[in-house]
Amino acid sequence: MVHTTGGVIALVTAKLLGARRGKYGPGDRVNAIPGHNIPMAIFGTFVLCFGWFGFNAGSTLAGTDLRIGVVATNTMLAGAAGSIAAMVYMWTKYGKPDPSMLANGVLAGLVAITAPCAFVTAPVAVLIGGIAGVLVCWAVFFVERTLRIDDPVGAIAVHGVNGLWGVLALGLFADGTYGDGFNGVAGGVRGLFYGDSGQLVAQLIGISTNLVVVGGLAFVFWQLIGVVVGGHRVSVEVEELGLDLPEVGAVAYPDALDISSSVVLASAAAHSATPPKLKKDAA
Repeated sequence: MVHTTGGVIALVTAKLLGARRGKYGPGDRVNAIPGHNIPMAIFGTFVLCFGWFGFNAGSTLAGTDLRIGVVATNTMLAGAAGSIAAMVYMWTKYGKPDPSMLANGVLAGLVAITAPCAFVTAPVAVLIGGIAGVLVCWAVFFVERTLRIDDPVGAIAVHGVNGLWGVLALGLFADGTYGDGFNGVAGGVRGLFYGDSGQLVAQLIGISTNLVVVGGLAFVFWQLIGVVVGGHRVSVEVEELGLDLPEVGAVAYPDALDISSSVVLASAAAHSATPPKLKKDAA
């Protein structure tokens, strides 16, 4: 459920913050603003894959419980299935295996298996991850094009949508071989396909509570923080130049000092090689 929580917060935050300058053009035009370093993004994805074994196997159960092996295996299988499914989907639909979406597919599979990792079989883990890999592709385009919410890293699709899918998957696919006595309930955790519709109902209640409570609190606290700090967005000039120099006084990319290298160039002044004067206050 932690991923669902993060996804809900991301949805509320992105909606309140608004899109980056230049993300949306006239009519239904959606402009891509690619990341600065795809190899580093892929490396970061592998770091997350490694860390997920600690996240799932290390936090779901006690280390002395031999079920930890099942958790680790299911985690690996779902992540791999998510990456392959996302790659095949993008390759089939758009003609190229988009590496950024492949990375999102890995993370989507890992997110989706987090809730059910101790309660499902290995083939089902592959199924859950494979569905997540396709689902994240659909969700990214839906959020960007239909909802018209600018989510630069796909957090809503990866964590929100696939967090929901993972929680539902537990209520569907838990096979009853594990979880006897959890929360004072006798018998293993069984999902709808293994004869217990009550577990699916419990998962749906958890999802609904998360959406209402976390979404509501995120909205309230973001509004309060906005009042305290004078708004969440930086000035137009700072957004054009980048946050590294105005916020921390260091240049992140010293080989790209020319403001004309910016992805978004909306004004004539922005084309100048001299960075514009920066405003101190947030707009």
